[in-house]
Amino acid sequence: MTPAPARKNLPEGWRWVRLGQYVTKIGSGLTPLGGQAAYRQSGIPLIRSQNVHLNRFVPDGLVYISKEQDAGMAGSRVQPGDVLLNITGASIGRVCVVPPDLCPANVNQHVSIIRPSPDLDPDFLSYFISRPAFQTFIADSQAGATRQALTKGLIETFNIPLPPLAEQKRIAAVLADELAAIDRARTAAEAQLEAAKALPAAYLRQSLAGSRNLMALSDCLIEVSRGIGSTWSQYRVLGATRAGLALAKERVGKHPERYKLVDAGTIFYNPMRILLGSIAMVDEGDETGITSPDYVVLKTKQGVLHPRWFYYWLRSPEGDCFIKTLTRGAVRERMLFRRLAEASIELPPWSAQTEAAAKLTPVRTAAETMAQQLAAINALPAALLRPAFSGEL
Repeated sequence: MTPAPARKNLPEGWRWVRLGQYVTKIGSGLTPLGGQAAYRQSGIPLIRSQNVHLNRFVPDGLVYISKEQDAGMAGSRVQPGDVLLNITGASIGRVCVVPPDLCPANVNQHVSIIRPSPDLDPDFLSYFISRPAFQTFIADSQAGATRQALTKGLIETFNIPLPPLAEQKRIAAVLADELAAIDRARTAAEAQLEAAKALPAAYLRQSLAGSRNLMALSDCLIEVSRGIGSTWSQYRVLGATRAGLALAKERVGKHPERYKLVDAGTIFYNPMRILLGSIAMVDEGDETGITSPDYVVLKTKQGVLHPRWFYYWLRSPEGDCFIKTLTRGAVRERMLFRRLAEASIELPPWSAQTEAAAKLTPVRTAAETMAQQLAAINALPAALLRPAFSGEL
């Protein structure tokens, strides 16, 4: 394995060192005898990879083992000040310092214990390993042909910058304050986004609270089956995902005339993945596109079924149950237009649909704005960590 590359330029008084020279322990944990059957609701904490995130310990899903089990796992026991590093699986590279109040505790085989010597501050080390550039190095250095893994030998070769201990502690303290502020902003943004996501269900419930008419969907929907001919090249290819509208990866194939135009008010879905929420709608202001013949494309009838109301209803818990009733069975039937058109639903009056749809438009815009804000907040730690280890903090 190639060791992590050392940067040539460091501030005065700093130097590059091998991590193995500044630790007293590097070792992974164990799975207790009996596996999951040995887990308890209380006792000695057993830290797993799902608890180790970038520079934060997440207690969700924390399990416990008995004192007797702990007695046979002395090599996997953590101490205050230990750095925990995920060494296998999709979460490889995530790193944090063990919370002091959690000790005594153990780690399982997917988490490595790095115990710094007195000359290396644990928080400083954790922050350095969490840098985007170092995370990229870890991702590129996985051992094993079929499984992601970090070995003890590779961890020992990590090149890390080593300023004086007082400078390490200063940098770690500044980063801790800044990252704590980012965490608070992230928590607030996540709460606002979840609140915005909950509003469509509330507006749908309001629209359904009054009178309803049982309507056959064959009287409410039109399948868009005609292709767009030779004009396909001027359009984007769109696909339906769990999140809604997305740019599809596939390219237009040999028969572009089979691709269907999806413009404002069009609903389309993947008939094989509709149970996973693969439903999308082109709303007013969205860019017009085309979608492959693999999708079912629908238009709603004006004055009968509002497209925005129907789209949010399909993605609601009630709509999800409705879809499942049409696709039940050991082998799920493709949700083609015929299958959908044969069903009936209880619809509120057109006025109630349009009122709910009018409320849903700003909700969607607000949710998109909040999602963008959350993405910007999530990018802040990386931007903060980049200059921290070059004397710029």
